[in-house]
Amino acid sequence: MKVITFAEINNLNITPQECVNWARDAIIHKNDFVLPPKTSIKFNNNIFFNTMPSMLPNYDSFGIKLVSRFPERAPSLKADILLYKASTGDLLAFMDGTWITTWRTGAVAAITIDTLQSSTAETYSFVGLGNTARSTLLCLNALNNSKELNVQLFAYKNQHEEFIKRFSSFKNIHFTVFSDINEMFKQSDVIISCITSTNSVLADESIFKAGTLVVPVHTRGFQNCDLTFDRIFCDDIGHIKDFNYFNQYKSVSEMTDVLNDSSFSRNDSERILAYNIGVSTQDIFFAKKIYDNISDEETRLNTKFWV
Repeated sequence: MKVITFAEINNLNITPQECVNWARDAIIHKNDFVLPPKTSIKFNNNIFFNTMPSMLPNYDSFGIKLVSRFPERAPSLKADILLYKASTGDLLAFMDGTWITTWRTGAVAAITIDTLQSSTAETYSFVGLGNTARSTLLCLNALNNSKELNVQLFAYKNQHEEFIKRFSSFKNIHFTVFSDINEMFKQSDVIISCITSTNSVLADESIFKAGTLVVPVHTRGFQNCDLTFDRIFCDDIGHIKDFNYFNQYKSVSEMTDVLNDSSFSRNDSERILAYNIGVSTQDIFFAKKIYDNISDEETRLNTKFWV
């Protein structure tokens, strides 16, 4: 069994484009995988433990991801992964899951935006400016081949300043900062919310103009849109079927069906809500890719070399 740390994964220098490619493959092949419902243990103050198993038969892999949230911890969201060889039951690796969660989430969000945004979308707004927002914008930038991106940020503490500093070398990304969230939403074509906790909706649904795509990465803050938006998309229906208004959705589809349908289209006037919150099949897919990369690297390092 290998113990694979955050530093070891980070040192592989996996690019945003690679993350997008892996996430796309995992979404496309979702129906080839086994994805049971996750189990959740919740405490007061928005503390939780989520256990998420899945099996990837065509990759001979089984894995379990454990996600926990403690508001006073840094980072507040943390994940660990166990990766097994499915055919033998051998434990291959105990892995840091924080890097995987951050980049998988960003890649899935970027694919969602690229696929579901209107053809006239020009303005991308972010609420919650931590690592998930950063990875989303990095992956979106990779998907768009570094075309001009107009990005709006909701100011919170000094996070917007740090966010802009992180992307200072990206000359194609242009930032505008808002202190009024309603005003920002009114001017948005795509809204990406990466906040991990809120006890209320972020804005009245009438604020969102025709054609708007809303991507609540952690599902928080947009429940009032469930009954009024034209279409809803998700990673897995089983993971959202217990949402309060699920049985009243006008339309709901899984992203795997969208990516496997070459004829998919959307009307530019439709308001769309995407609950693509990430599922463990995607995490275990990433874990297997990383495990293989590290194993290959060790093989190269251990090969005897004579001159």
